[in-house]
Amino acid sequence: MPDQLRSMEVFARVVSAGSFSAAGRALDMSQTMVTKHVAALERRLGVQLLRRTTQRVTPTEAGQRFAQSAERILEEIREAEALAAAETVEPQGTLRISAPLSFGLREFSRVVPAYLARHDKVRLDVDFNDRLVDILSEGFDMAIRIGRLKDSSLTARRLAPCNILVCAAPSYIERHGAPRSVAQLADHNCLGYTLSTVTRAGLWTFGEDGDVSVKVSGNLTASSGDALVLAAIAGLGLVYEPSFIVGDAVREGKLVPIALDHPPVRLGGVHAVWPATRHPSAKMRAMIDHLASAWSGTPPWDRDLPV
Repeated sequence: MPDQLRSMEVFARVVSAGSFSAAGRALDMSQTMVTKHVAALERRLGVQLLRRTTQRVTPTEAGQRFAQSAERILEEIREAEALAAAETVEPQGTLRISAPLSFGLREFSRVVPAYLARHDKVRLDVDFNDRLVDILSEGFDMAIRIGRLKDSSLTARRLAPCNILVCAAPSYIERHGAPRSVAQLADHNCLGYTLSTVTRAGLWTFGEDGDVSVKVSGNLTASSGDALVLAAIAGLGLVYEPSFIVGDAVREGKLVPIALDHPPVRLGGVHAVWPATRHPSAKMRAMIDHLASAWSGTPPWDRDLPV
């Protein structure tokens, strides 16, 4: 096992340095010995881990996955040794995070600089995507997820509330009036978000526990909440979107929140999630604490809104 761990360390350094010679210099090891360690790993695993050219070595797809796993294992070993020696573990290394596109660009990105300024040995690799990623198999350390969590294989920490509003532009309300009840939504042009599991494009759910539903229709559906908000601002129809998407437009008077006879459904909040089988690293714990602190109390996206 010690030799295997050493080979993992050597391989991870080759991937980060981009060459055998650079890895050898960093580890005070000959290039020949570096090559032997990598070759031993490839024989043990039965796959090619690196592509070699005269200019540079790059990981194969299998090599990239293995390098990410190796980095995590080595970091956990370093943390365990530091904790056993009663030392403070300093966050370091690459932290891979998946975050929803709109929320990630609007809210998560705002707090990233302060985190990196405080933890200058951490490198963030963030994937902004509304696709529900498989954290473990795709090599992410953690993800930011919004809504009600169903995946029992994940550990979660709730970071902040997330509210949802029905809104329309003043111009739309002037032409068509504002609905006063959930039932009246059927008479309006409702712009549908196709990726939501709570407010589906053709069925909007209300009541704190989602026990009231109404069929809606409209002439625009989209996989982007931001695109729907722009259409709503132009007076096309109603949107039923989270406050982090419609908040700025409401504060600027471009959209007007509409109160109905049933409250909006509770989305469940903003969460940090990670595999239940993995102990959070120092860099991950620091990120989760940073987000919880930045979004404590009334989060930025809910401020000055009727939620």
